[in-house]
Amino acid sequence: MAMAAAPGPPRFEHHTDASPALGLGTGAPRLSWTIPDAEPDYQQTAYEVEITRRGAVELHTVESCEQILVPWPGEPLSSREAASLRVRVAHGDTWSEWSSAASVEAGLLEPTDWAATFASPVGLGATEMPAPILSSTITISGDVSSARLYATAHGVYVATLNGSRVGDQVLAPGWTSYPNRLRYQTYDVTDLVRSGENVLEVLLGDGWYRGHLGFKGEKALYGDRLALLAQLEITTTDGHRHVLATDESWSARESEILTHDLYDGQRTDLRRRDRNWHPGIAGVERIEADMTRLVAPEGPPVRITEVLPARRVWRSPSGRTLVDFGQNAVGWVRLRVRGLAPGDEVIVRHAEVLENEELGTRPLRAAKATDTYLVAGSSEEILEPALTFHGFRYAEITGLADLRNEDIEAVVAGSDLRRTGWFTSSHELLNRFHDNVVWSMRGNFLDVPTDCPQRDERLGWTGDTQVFAPTAMFLFDTAGFLGSWLGDLQAEQETDGSVPFVIPDVLRDQSPAAAAWGDAATIVPWVLYERTGDRGILARQLPSMRRWVDKIAALAGPDRLWTGGFQFGDWLDPTAPPDRPGDAKADPDVVATAYFARSAETVARAARVLQQLDVADQYAALAKAVRTAFAHAYVTPAGRVLSDAQTVYALTVMWDLLPSDEQRSEAGRRLADLVRESGYRIGTGFVGTPLVTDALAKAGHADVAYRLLLQTECPSWLYPVTMGATTVWERWDSMLPDGSINPGEMTSFNHYALGAIADWLHRSVAGLAPGAPGYREIVVRPLLSSTLTSASARHLTPYGEAHVAWEINSDRFHLAVRVPVGATGHVYLPGTETAEIVRHGNHSWDVAVQIDTPALVPAFTD
Repeated sequence: MAMAAAPGPPRFEHHTDASPALGLGTGAPRLSWTIPDAEPDYQQTAYEVEITRRGAVELHTVESCEQILVPWPGEPLSSREAASLRVRVAHGDTWSEWSSAASVEAGLLEPTDWAATFASPVGLGATEMPAPILSSTITISGDVSSARLYATAHGVYVATLNGSRVGDQVLAPGWTSYPNRLRYQTYDVTDLVRSGENVLEVLLGDGWYRGHLGFKGEKALYGDRLALLAQLEITTTDGHRHVLATDESWSARESEILTHDLYDGQRTDLRRRDRNWHPGIAGVERIEADMTRLVAPEGPPVRITEVLPARRVWRSPSGRTLVDFGQNAVGWVRLRVRGLAPGDEVIVRHAEVLENEELGTRPLRAAKATDTYLVAGSSEEILEPALTFHGFRYAEITGLADLRNEDIEAVVAGSDLRRTGWFTSSHELLNRFHDNVVWSMRGNFLDVPTDCPQRDERLGWTGDTQVFAPTAMFLFDTAGFLGSWLGDLQAEQETDGSVPFVIPDVLRDQSPAAAAWGDAATIVPWVLYERTGDRGILARQLPSMRRWVDKIAALAGPDRLWTGGFQFGDWLDPTAPPDRPGDAKADPDVVATAYFARSAETVARAARVLQQLDVADQYAALAKAVRTAFAHAYVTPAGRVLSDAQTVYALTVMWDLLPSDEQRSEAGRRLADLVRESGYRIGTGFVGTPLVTDALAKAGHADVAYRLLLQTECPSWLYPVTMGATTVWERWDSMLPDGSINPGEMTSFNHYALGAIADWLHRSVAGLAPGAPGYREIVVRPLLSSTLTSASARHLTPYGEAHVAWEINSDRFHLAVRVPVGATGHVYLPGTETAEIVRHGNHSWDVAVQIDTPALVPAFTD
């Protein structure tokens, strides 16, 4: 009988941190596992899950071929309950060895599990006052068997227990829709607890809760009182649980952090660490808060993910000390200083670019992005903030007579997402561009998917996330991250179905409804389902998806055309004036109605997956009616589309908005002509950019798609690379050819939206595409070109690693494919229309091929 290697340890929901999985928000987490290797004819027919808990072992046998997000097989875990799980799989009567064990532990699943109340300092920690530290003690007699700290805050917090930092998270509890959903964290602090007195101290900062937020200069959008909710539970070997919970008995004192703001930075007086300094001390009081809004994390926390050394330290023409870290990143600067007198001031300013050989701070707008330190004057001091972050490549240092490269580094922070996708090719500029996409995602996926990390904005714009979601899901395991964000979207959605422009919603516009932005409500859940196979996300979000489409239908009325009203349109089309980024060539009504059809069809598909057939039929009929209205109102019989822009043709081709073959052919031909007429320069903004190369290839103009992709003159994807960019820019010309910064108000040098083309690199250029939800089927169909001699993509699918690599040597085409166990590959060789079906394992082909012009071999696209 066919054999399989022992499966990998089970994974719980979409959590990616190494075992144990602590503080899960459900007592019945779904399970997934990978099978690293198996004989060619192996196919899973059953699995067994062994659960060890409460001193007993349970064995659950299930006849099923499923291995992704399978139901929890036993009685749900109760709050705080831990279990150890192993899994093994069968092919017929032949069983694999057991996997290694994975540990899981439920969090506090009910509001009544909390003995703690929110505690806020009295007379300390007010706005513009030093950051407060809340503290209390608990005395333990006997030996400790386990200890957990459950914590969250209004603001951000850093906890220490007996002088040691708790956990490695930063900026906890992160940013959610605070009035509706507030995350709490669970920490294993067993190793930090001791017999006798234990001191728990927690530093609070403004963070997103009370600091500056958004571009209107506002602060304290969620409240003006910092507060802590903390519950330390210590279990001794006699089985007794000892609890230290925030209440009125705690005390507060001032810290050395004088000011603390995410946009403006942190000011720190290190002299206050001296034992002779006597901080202000005060009591705390209870703050009423809704405990039902507490939720456990779905994705990974924000952590330090890398440290970059200084590449260069020099003096600017004005005599200022500048530092280049060689990479535009997000985090903060860490300095080592020596020989300073007490009270000497060191100032660190941040910027993404230089202008006129000085720090280019104009794109920061109102954000000061400055950290300052009054040093203690000890022999050596480490200077770094704890309650802020910045987007920067360059720093300006004031207050040091001498600075060595080895004394300064950039600390990179972001959501600690597991890397799952890689791409490379024979084109070095294209490879650098792909690296830039990765870095932009790393910088902007900091607890929420933001538009930019440096200026006075940093908001979760729905349109940006919607267009980039497929790329994000390939590059990193973002299922939990985006699932949490969608929970906030659903919570913030208006009762009439309107979706705010940003999530969490801090703009608080009345009844917003904008195409492509609001459509994140439908498209992002569908992308998560396509890439992970998670029907649960569709089940949870379907009511939200329907409400959004119903809102559009109400706005459109009986003619099914979404016209008028505010629209972002094809935002930052390269023809838009610097001061009017929404003035795109693509008609906003055309864009809006196209998205109406797209979202209605997406709801129909989601409902069909969930077996809600009446709902599916309802929205499928709506989508058909919208497509008909679109073609009648905006398309000529010859296939010309109103406004004659690259974006409108890309939409119509990719989303099948044209009724006849002749119109579809003409739309594709016209798109190719527009690209040629532009000198193969891009003519799309946020809406059209993810689709234009796909549309060209689908319409039979792959040669045009490749010339557009590899263009280096402005505007193009590779122009910023030629200008030294290390992240994706917000505008095609954020930096002008003369090295000056674009005068437009919206000018960021770290903004992932235009990097959404990377999904096409993965699916079509390399040829690794999902053919069924969760990559259960993988379509290998590279789009070959005479301009590339090789390309490859590697992706850690839910089933395991998939890999596609192709190379052309003279007239020979070599293709190597890896398919993980549990999936099948559908491989299309050049010039063939029929797929070769392959099962798991490594496969290769070597065939003759003639590539005079790029050959169209379209990849799977939905």
